[in-house]
Amino acid sequence: MSKVNLLMKKIYPSDESYHLDNEDDTRRQDNSTLDSKAYIFVFSGKRRCRVTAGIKTTIIVLIGAVIILSTVASIAPRVEAHGVQAQLQSRFVRIQDETFSAQTLNTGDSITVSGTLQSLVNRPLRGWLSLFSESTNAGNRWEFISRDPPGNIMDIPAQGTVPYSITAKALEPGIYHVHTQLNLEHIGPGLGPGQTVQVTGSPIFKPVPWGNVAYQVILIGAGLGITFATRPWQVI
Repeated sequence: MSKVNLLMKKIYPSDESYHLDNEDDTRRQDNSTLDSKAYIFVFSGKRRCRVTAGIKTTIIVLIGAVIILSTVASIAPRVEAHGVQAQLQSRFVRIQDETFSAQTLNTGDSITVSGTLQSLVNRPLRGWLSLFSESTNAGNRWEFISRDPPGNIMDIPAQGTVPYSITAKALEPGIYHVHTQLNLEHIGPGLGPGQTVQVTGSPIFKPVPWGNVAYQVILIGAGLGITFATRPWQVI
């Protein structure tokens, strides 16, 4: 081979070696591009999974906190000692002059609890009256005969005094601690001082209201059907 040819090969490589070098460069670029693309895809996927998992965890924690707070809020106003009015309600309405028409009676007899409700706030309140009874040897079975003021819901004017009376029939023998119970709207229940009442005689059993039972079963079934049809847990 002549010196001119050797010099040309050094200066201008052959087509094969030139193409091989180009192919190697192209492969390196493609590999680097694929590597970078794969790296970015994996990183973004992990980050997306982490963000989604974090959102789900936050939603579950918030739902749990709401359930716990609502449970505590519903239980707290009911924690009362015997003869002591609920703390929240004692700042709104005070049950005064609570009297009982009898301390001993037979099953089938009626007892009337009366007194006054004294408002302690400068705004009107709404509530309803009932009797709270507790016993260690009976099922706390009473039948309400009448209420005064009549109706289920009553209005208590601001700084006003409302006389009341509740008449109930004893259905089961036992020794009861009976209290006036006032349930204030958006506030909770409260108890009057109370008194011990002894009931003797044979228990009186009332017929089961099967119509009401069927109505409640239908409502519960409809609620369960709507719940399983919408599947709200799949949103999380």
